[in-house]
Amino acid sequence: MDDHTRTARVPPDRDREVAGRYRLLSPLGRGGMGTVWRALDENLQREVAVKEVRTPAGLSTADIEKMYTRLEREAWAAARIPHRNVVMVHDVVTDDGRPWIVMELVRGRSLADLLREEGPLAPGRAAVIGAEVLAALRAAHGVGVLHRDVKPANVLVAEDGRVVLTDFGIATVEGETPLTMTGELVGSPEYLPPERALGRTPGPESDLWSLGVLLHACVEGVSPFRRGTPLATLRAIVDEEPPPTPRGGPLVPVIEGLLRKDPAERMTADGAERLLRGIAAGDTPDDGAATGAATVTDAVTDAGTSTDAVTVAGTVAPTATGWGVPTATGSDAPTTTGPVTGTGPDAPGPTTTTTVPASEVHPHAGSGNVSPVPTGPYPADTPA
Repeated sequence: MDDHTRTARVPPDRDREVAGRYRLLSPLGRGGMGTVWRALDENLQREVAVKEVRTPAGLSTADIEKMYTRLEREAWAAARIPHRNVVMVHDVVTDDGRPWIVMELVRGRSLADLLREEGPLAPGRAAVIGAEVLAALRAAHGVGVLHRDVKPANVLVAEDGRVVLTDFGIATVEGETPLTMTGELVGSPEYLPPERALGRTPGPESDLWSLGVLLHACVEGVSPFRRGTPLATLRAIVDEEPPPTPRGGPLVPVIEGLLRKDPAERMTADGAERLLRGIAAGDTPDDGAATGAATVTDAVTDAGTSTDAVTVAGTVAPTATGWGVPTATGSDAPTTTGPVTGTGPDAPGPTTTTTVPASEVHPHAGSGNVSPVPTGPYPADTPA
């Protein structure tokens, strides 16, 4: 039996040795589905982050196997994206009959923690983070991976300034078999794009919408569509226009361009990255762009003409794993990680799995994930 399939049965606890190699040192974060550990790779004498899955009581054997498959797929999805802004996966091992993911340990804190501790960011700083997240997304899309859960809790800001996109637990991979049933919505409701809220097949543009929500949250301290319940949030995403972004400054055109309801009208990745890099460098869009008109128009292409989009068609999303993110502050201080609910208006909402008929979100929506995305704009009050 090779190193990737070794099994052992030891109590899950601090100082446990996983797969005869990774010694668990301290928990970095706990969620409903498991724990992220700071661990020592005893072969290479380096610290790593290790994800442990814990199955809820009463789960069927089939659901447990599906959960394990998702975890392994998360590792595979991240591992196929060799990019400095994507968390690096070192290994997947089996211990006590369960898969464990071994990743690089990013020393720093999540963007969610940063916003909670420091409040809204200046547009320039938000642009730096947004440009790096977008670079990670473009790398993922280039190999057929949709992240599908872009939010502050899944973005790490390292002590050296590096920005890392993590948690590919509900990512979809082009050509892979779906892991959910039609009609099942997964992810963090307030970051879901309208097409997913309506049960339609997502594409790379769906991740760009979530980036737009993240940028709004960075400068305003709260996501634009958060409501009292997940269903109310989904309805706001589909039917309501984004609120103003008074603190956005030069970021306003980018946020407005990414938050177009129709994916075909959304700002392209190339256009968004060009603007974000410019803002991060201190450039200010011209007067026409201040209202979102000139620069956004230049950055949006007609349907099917974007040179940077890799469409992943026909995929249905796997359900959320509820995983946290591997971060540490200092040499061994744990940070609050995992699906972050937080307290107060700036706290990001959790990743959830919700089965909601599309007709409950919008009365004219199709059923499940089978409805095609229209090629023209669909205003909130127009039947989709």
